[in-house]
Amino acid sequence: MLSETTFHDRRINASIGHLFVRTWEPSQLRSEVPIVLFHDSLGCVDLWRSFPSALCAATQRRIIAYDRLGFGRSDACLAPPPLSFIEDEPTTSFAALHSALQLTHFIALGHSVGGCMAVHCAGQYVEQCQGVITIAAQALNEARTRQGIEEAKIAFQLPEQFAKLEKYHGDKARWVLNGWTDTWLHPEFEHWSLIPALRRVICPTLVLHGENDEYGSHRQPDCIARYTSGSAHSEILPGIGHVPHREAEAVVVNYVKEFTERLTP
Repeated sequence: MLSETTFHDRRINASIGHLFVRTWEPSQLRSEVPIVLFHDSLGCVDLWRSFPSALCAATQRRIIAYDRLGFGRSDACLAPPPLSFIEDEPTTSFAALHSALQLTHFIALGHSVGGCMAVHCAGQYVEQCQGVITIAAQALNEARTRQGIEEAKIAFQLPEQFAKLEKYHGDKARWVLNGWTDTWLHPEFEHWSLIPALRRVICPTLVLHGENDEYGSHRQPDCIARYTSGSAHSEILPGIGHVPHREAEAVVVNYVKEFTERLTP
């Protein structure tokens, strides 16, 4: 039987603005090393839904999730994200979180573009990051990625679809959507690659990818596992799309649990 978890919220007063952070605590702590969650391009703390609590109970580790500037319950961001927004994360929102929570060691887990950011943070905080877990992350901006975003852009023109973003991001929803579509569809972003960042990662990496991911072929996890400088294990999840932790929460939790148990306590 899984242990009970509790959570508490806080706001970090950073130079870039106030950031919303939620931390889940297990009833019994197995390790002092927390798992930090990096959300996707349209995500936020609340959109992780039940996954952080389930992960906390299974791993008996502290789980930390935060809304990047401009998302969820964090402050708005007036300027559009630069094309370097992925590689900038270690020195922007995550840097504020790292400092405020005084993280000495951590495990980075990211979904979609959050997985890319987790890789960059692992490469910059080499001595502190003990493991990386990517879920449906991109390593390349392939045609399938852009096609999926083009289709989503059309879908979000429907008021009922856009209302789903407004539920979580409020007045920031248009900025969130445009930041995603305009960046990934920008001509200068077509040749973006995660490979240079992967080569800086020396800790163990777990790569999870859905068989039916509408935003990335199997080239994505193959590339992540191939180019990281540390050990890497990749799993293709059968019948699963772009949000494995929601579509098959128990499966993903179990993979993460097994991975973290092999790491240094």
